[in-house]
Amino acid sequence: MYVGRIVSVGRAKDGNFAAMYRVSSRSFPNRMAVVKENAISIVPKPGYEGDVMKNPYIAYNCLRLSGTRAVATNGSQTDPIAEKLDTGMAIRDALVSVLHAMDYEHDTLDTPRIAAVVDNTTQEAYLGIVRKDAVLVRAFDLEPGQAFYVCTYEHHVPCEEYADTAFDTDSALSACQYVINQGVFANLERPVTAACAVGLSAGGYDIATLDAGQQ
Repeated sequence: MYVGRIVSVGRAKDGNFAAMYRVSSRSFPNRMAVVKENAISIVPKPGYEGDVMKNPYIAYNCLRLSGTRAVATNGSQTDPIAEKLDTGMAIRDALVSVLHAMDYEHDTLDTPRIAAVVDNTTQEAYLGIVRKDAVLVRAFDLEPGQAFYVCTYEHHVPCEEYADTAFDTDSALSACQYVINQGVFANLERPVTAACAVGLSAGGYDIATLDAGQQ
């Protein structure tokens, strides 16, 4: 099944929380994830820079860290969500205010904006989506080994139905591998690249990227 972009919140069996993002694409598969300081960006691969002229929504920061929180999204909403968290705003309020204000992407597919936020210290985990017909934000109580996800298409409601009960990771790289082709994600088509943040017991987050072609 093709579900487009995916964001997920998960809890490893050691108790640490993960925020995960996967690009799945039919129209613009020639993209990669690039690590920056405390952030990860989705950009066209060399030779495909002109794709942003066809669709301005395909390049953006997909992951940012904000203190004890990690934010993962499918678009330019990443930065304003993280900035609101930096001011001390609650996760729910940051997601609702930014998703509502920015609205879905006004492209030919009316692509929803999706977002995931975890706090490895307070053990909070949220998923959110703004579609043409709804704005939905939900908190999840994660047990070790659980992950929940929401997608731009088909599986586009944050709920307990879209879940994985065998999730585990010991690093951001292994979380990328998981969201690309393991567990429930193995049945979701056309993976391109992944970007993930996994909380560390000593504090902070491990972040990494992985192209699907490297699997």
